[in-house]
Amino acid sequence: MMERVVDPLLIQKRREASVSFAIGFAALAGFFAVTPFVMYPVFLMQVLCFALFACAFNLLIGYVGLVSFGHALYFGWASYFSAYTAKAWGWPPEAAILTGTAAAAVLGVIAGGLAIRRQGIYFAMITLALAQMMYLVALRVKMTGGEDGIQAVPRGRLFGTFDLANDMTMYAVVAVVVLAAFLLIYRIINSPFGEVLKAIRENELRTVSLGYKTERYKLVAFVLSATLAGLAGSLKALVFQLASLTDVHWTMSGDVVLMTLLGGLGTVFGPFVGAFCVVAMQNYLAQFGQWVLVIQGAIFVVCVLLFRRGIVGELASYLRVRL
Repeated sequence: MMERVVDPLLIQKRREASVSFAIGFAALAGFFAVTPFVMYPVFLMQVLCFALFACAFNLLIGYVGLVSFGHALYFGWASYFSAYTAKAWGWPPEAAILTGTAAAAVLGVIAGGLAIRRQGIYFAMITLALAQMMYLVALRVKMTGGEDGIQAVPRGRLFGTFDLANDMTMYAVVAVVVLAAFLLIYRIINSPFGEVLKAIRENELRTVSLGYKTERYKLVAFVLSATLAGLAGSLKALVFQLASLTDVHWTMSGDVVLMTLLGGLGTVFGPFVGAFCVVAMQNYLAQFGQWVLVIQGAIFVVCVLLFRRGIVGELASYLRVRL
């Protein structure tokens, strides 16, 4: 039998990538461990929720090459299910979060099964159409509260022990869940399954010629992305004790596209940087009223012109490391 020959250069590159990720993750974890003592915890929780949302979207667009304009569907409806089960049925927070995440997974299976058969702009338009359809459903059905949304959602006690009404306790839970999900995403993109996804992104026809059922891989990636987006939405509902139409509106899908592109498409840490920048602009530029969108647009145009790979992408290129 022939022995498998492993390229030493490939081993070295993988080792360097693992070291750079370990350093980056340690810096990220350290940042979120220190900042709640110097910054508003609710603001940081918002950043974490949207960072996870952007990571989920990046898994689809950055590593599979599928552009979805309807990811607010999974984020928003998971928020509704989590808020409704916590308030109307009195479920504990862990059950509410799991319910919202599971609902997003089911919606991902349905929407993915319909959209995955198309490519390019047709795929994007199908995802947008499905999201808008479910937005109208959210506007009409009694469960969502219509334009009022679901308000005063109780945070409850996690596992009957940890009181999430305390912002610092809630922050610790959100940080742990988001960082754990981030590690899961990193494991996915660096697994054999993730390598197939990258191959599909680069050349789907060649991947098919190698014997891979690309539609199955794309569907699984789509469902994983929707599920993780749902986890972000479920956490957000408990953090703000609110689920509203804003969560399922098409502008939410636009925001996550902006976060991903600003941070760096196809980078591991890019969604965190992009989410922090966008959320910070939304919060600290609110005093400018309607001019906020104009200022955001101008900043985005400048970043696209100066940082074509995104902030983290340009930094990784300059340092010659994988981030």
